[in-house]
Amino acid sequence: MNKQQLITELQSHGLQLVDRSLATHGRKGGAGPSDHKAITIDNTTVMVPVFNSTAARSPYTATLDPVTEQFHLERDGAVLSSIDFPEQPKFYSLTTADGTPYWKIALLHSRDVLATTVLQTCMRYTDRETACQFCAIGQSLAAGRTIARKTPAQLAEVAEAAVRLDGVKHMIMTTGTPNTSDRGAAYLTECARAIKAKVDLPIQAQCEPPDDFVWFERMRAAGVDNLGMHLEVVEPEVRAKIMPGKADVSTEFYFEAFEAAVKVFGWGQVSTYLLAGLGDSFETLVETSERLIQIGVYPFVVPFVPIGGTPLEHHSAPPSEFMFALYDKVGALLRQSGMASTEMKAGCAKCGACSAIAQFE
Repeated sequence: MNKQQLITELQSHGLQLVDRSLATHGRKGGAGPSDHKAITIDNTTVMVPVFNSTAARSPYTATLDPVTEQFHLERDGAVLSSIDFPEQPKFYSLTTADGTPYWKIALLHSRDVLATTVLQTCMRYTDRETACQFCAIGQSLAAGRTIARKTPAQLAEVAEAAVRLDGVKHMIMTTGTPNTSDRGAAYLTECARAIKAKVDLPIQAQCEPPDDFVWFERMRAAGVDNLGMHLEVVEPEVRAKIMPGKADVSTEFYFEAFEAAVKVFGWGQVSTYLLAGLGDSFETLVETSERLIQIGVYPFVVPFVPIGGTPLEHHSAPPSEFMFALYDKVGALLRQSGMASTEMKAGCAKCGACSAIAQFE
């Protein structure tokens, strides 16, 4: 099994942690790669589901060799590869002047990416009639693992420490959607300005399309280097079922926003998540990826991962065969266009840990 296949399989099936102490520093609940843990295979770090129901049934296990103290990846008892788990970052041990642990403000993703949800609340989350059915943004807040609003000063302080102590290379700032017409762009702008005043760190900001596209210019001027606006799902009936509130923002408005954003941030510096396995057909995902690439937007194709405590916690992850074929098609489109995640200044696609798409570029 080559690395492309192995990463694709792991992200679809998840991984059982035989040594439960390994679960200590995984990502459970919250935004981003929830219910995951970072694993390094052959110098590539990926986020793999470990806490959800899919992982509990996975044929893949991580075991520790008591003699060599090396972790092994096994399938059905056969050793496939040695693996490593990134160590807990040094900045996690620090606290702000008001006593807030740094890890409640921002987290390390993969090996060298700092990630934060600047507003840990969303105008749609508390009403299941409007909430995205896969979202767990409120879980980590309810469990006391984060704070509702990270101030610009806090984010700048943590970012500086993460660069200095742990060699962080870029930062991702996402947000729950506030009930304002800018959809969080205003606060992301404020946060980016504070961070860039403290440390030279490439930043991706993520939000829904704002009502006024002038916010793209304001974010760029404040220091945002790369923008993510996430479609997640595409077909109208799937959008209405999976994310009933967000579906009110049409795909055509997203594409208008994408074109405006590319003019500001540049070709290949705007991206969007496409969540495979929630109902969009293979053809829709490929056609949408092609349309995105044509206007300069990177389609970050990611397998859906069911998260415990959400309405979709028992929804199946997409088959690895489906994902491999999808990656192969979209990867070919990326190669033809010359678009590459390595050329991005910051962001989820540059990190690449939640998807195997970069392996197919």
